[in-house]
Amino acid sequence: MTAHACRPALSFSFTARLRGGLIALTLAAVTVPAMAAGDIEAGKALFASRCASCHSVGPIAASGFGPQLNGLATRRAGSLNDFDYSKEMKQSGLVWDDKTLAAFIANPGKTVPGTKMRFWGIGNERKVADLIAYLHTFK
Repeated sequence: MTAHACRPALSFSFTARLRGGLIALTLAAVTVPAMAAGDIEAGKALFASRCASCHSVGPIAASGFGPQLNGLATRRAGSLNDFDYSKEMKQSGLVWDDKTLAAFIANPGKTVPGTKMRFWGIGNERKVADLIAYLHTFK
């Protein structure tokens, strides 16, 4: 065989390997979660120390200084009737999910400028994931 005759086979082999590698990378990117699963017990401790003074969760949770947080996932922001939200929160258009919760917990004032929530935020992504995991236990 001549070198010219071998070239298409090498090119095909390289192209096939490249295509296979790209498919594998794409599948890996799709299957990796956006946020690592949190530790529920660590989230419970964090809630007790940083959130419970204003918010409640559980069977007898009620809004007080802050809204109760049961069933928070997929709830429209500012939608509870028993809490007086800021106009900005009611008009934010947010629906709480892991991404919007993480952004709000990290920096409430940046996520919803004008929010009534007076909290500096939690910048540690692991702690945010733990807190969200804990909140998910309250449907």
